[in-house]
Amino acid sequence: MPTVLRIRGYRFYFYALEGTEPPHVHVDKGPGTIKLWLRDLSIARMEGLKPAEIREVLRLTREHHNHLLTAWHEFEGRKS
Repeated sequence: MPTVLRIRGYRFYFYALEGTEPPHVHVDKGPGTIKLWLRDLSIARMEGLKPAEIREVLRLTREHHNHLLTAWHEFEGRKS
């Protein structure tokens, strides 16, 4: 599970064994977690985050989108 970004208490990371899912990122803060699709920044799964935290994760993901997408493609390329 490589961490690709830590900011404002949020940890952005990827899982190694997720099959052929499209580009996405997992984000945790405390007990809360969210999985976002990087193509359209939609929520795939979420639990334990407050609405303000969800908005902040979405904002940070938009702000760092290019970095996250590039890191995802590099990570997936290394697994092949």
